[in-house]
Amino acid sequence: MNILQVGQKVPHFSVPDQDGNPHSPEDYLGKKWVVFFYPRANTPGCTAEACNLRDHYKELQDAGFDIVGVSEDSEKKQANFRNKYEFPFPLLADEEHQVIDAFGVWGPKKFMGKEYDGLHRTSFLINEQGEVTHVIEKVKTKDHAAQILDLL
Repeated sequence: MNILQVGQKVPHFSVPDQDGNPHSPEDYLGKKWVVFFYPRANTPGCTAEACNLRDHYKELQDAGFDIVGVSEDSEKKQANFRNKYEFPFPLLADEEHQVIDAFGVWGPKKFMGKEYDGLHRTSFLINEQGEVTHVIEKVKTKDHAAQILDLL
């Protein structure tokens, strides 16, 4: 895993959100944004994390942040996830691993004694120039918004 580090620029990518609209880092130039990677839509940890960000969305926006979620789920799965929990932010359907690879969040994982490759739950705070300012690798799914706001 070659994770994007603080001070590095976000590489170019272009992937669709849950509605098929393309997103790229250039869309966020001049804005601060948080990219949160989650392993799978509609699973308990991912739901807790995304709902926590939804519940504190206004505070995050007041702090100047746009929020973008990313997993390797399809547009349809992302749309179902967003609609079920009424998320106010886009969920990118990164089936080809453009964003996942650009941020370096795919790699070896262990679960119940088994090793496999998977998506690491990680969040990145990015400044107006498209540079990473913070990397959160130990995400607290039920308190993630506070983790982000505590960094400011």
